[in-house]
Amino acid sequence: MNRPSVISADTLHRVVKMALDTGEVHSLDEAYALFGRYRLSVSVDEVEAASPAGQAALLTIVNCARRALLGGVSVVGNLGVPLLLSLPGLGATVGSAVLTLGGSISEALSGEVPALILGEAPEGLSELALKVAYGGWRAGVFPADEDKTFDDEPRDVLAAMVAGALGVSEIFQNFRGNPMAARRRVGMNLWRPEVRDWDVSAPGPRGFVAPSHLWLIGLGHLGQAYLWALGLLPYARPEEVELTLQDFDSLAASNDSTSPLTNDALIGQRKTRAMAAWAELRGFRTRMIERRFAGDIVLQPDDPRVALCGVDNAAARAALEGAGFDLVVEAGLGAGPTEYLAMRLHSFPGSRPARDIWRDEGEAAATSTRHAPAYERLGEAGFDECGLVTLASRTVGAPFVGTVAAGLAIAEVLRRLNGVAGLDVLDLTLRDMNSREVVMASTELRGFNPGFTDLSS
Repeated sequence: MNRPSVISADTLHRVVKMALDTGEVHSLDEAYALFGRYRLSVSVDEVEAASPAGQAALLTIVNCARRALLGGVSVVGNLGVPLLLSLPGLGATVGSAVLTLGGSISEALSGEVPALILGEAPEGLSELALKVAYGGWRAGVFPADEDKTFDDEPRDVLAAMVAGALGVSEIFQNFRGNPMAARRRVGMNLWRPEVRDWDVSAPGPRGFVAPSHLWLIGLGHLGQAYLWALGLLPYARPEEVELTLQDFDSLAASNDSTSPLTNDALIGQRKTRAMAAWAELRGFRTRMIERRFAGDIVLQPDDPRVALCGVDNAAARAALEGAGFDLVVEAGLGAGPTEYLAMRLHSFPGSRPARDIWRDEGEAAATSTRHAPAYERLGEAGFDECGLVTLASRTVGAPFVGTVAAGLAIAEVLRRLNGVAGLDVLDLTLRDMNSREVVMASTELRGFNPGFTDLSS
């Protein structure tokens, strides 16, 4: 991806921005050149290329990697097999889906490029190579020389999605100077996120139902990751799924760097309308609300009783319980050049009301990064001070972080819907997943039945 000709808060790549904020580069050109050296190869064997879970992992890898690793992502394998996932606009084969999502297809791996492996490991691996593993709600990556697999089946797409995102995260972190990344075991059991020994933990259930009515608050980075995850689920009757989509904004070029359903063709469109069009092509029914969420909505009998929140506005988050949802699952992501790997999930009702958690938080303000060398260089080139402050105040983000958070949030809804105790709070950073903190919900949702539908077997 080349440097945009016009630089503004709406065009600057949110991943590239971290190099500006750390001061490691002195210009935008240097920043884009740096991330242009980040590349990834993916190998997929015939078994995984022809399985729904394997395809979910592969396409998530390509979708995340092309946005974060600007040098590109290439895939090796037999990709002429039919696409089994019902994701719209990706063509009939796995190969066409890879190309549509921004990847390329190669004949063989390059030993000089880090690699992610789906299935059997081929010859010619780089020194940095990871096996992507998923199955039974367990999702993770291992060094490629470890013979570790999980039995997967068609409903394991959520775990496969998270595993693919974790693989991209590890490679990206290695490029960014974390010496342990891409050389360790990393993962989670989505059905039991509190379990530390995730790779030897008992698998989650094979049979479960999925939500049929959801309200999505915010359709940027996290909101689109929620939709990507829902789109992967093998709904037997997708026409029974109704989504209420709420956002007030339009898509900007910067959204393409973090949001999995955004591409250049959608820039300038209302987020609600672009995402509703995608969801309807997936077979879902939609409703749209084009204004900010302020907690002043009174739910009607046919409105969804479960909400997924993906906004970073403190006032909106403080008002989450005001509308009367039976369950709200909210995810927040770290914002700075070092904290971008962090995430925190809340479920409401919880041990603390939302208004207490976000009572004293205000809007994000421009930080000291305004005086980093690259911003100073922009000022010297004639960029006005107001524009620089706005540019500096925009958050850093990485698409794989939101994808992992979305997988955890959707898993939380699925657990609650299937009668399992939920979470109150989950704190996690992809820098060190073993340091995560999980607080289980102390109360059950009595009479909780927000609507459900079956998945294909």
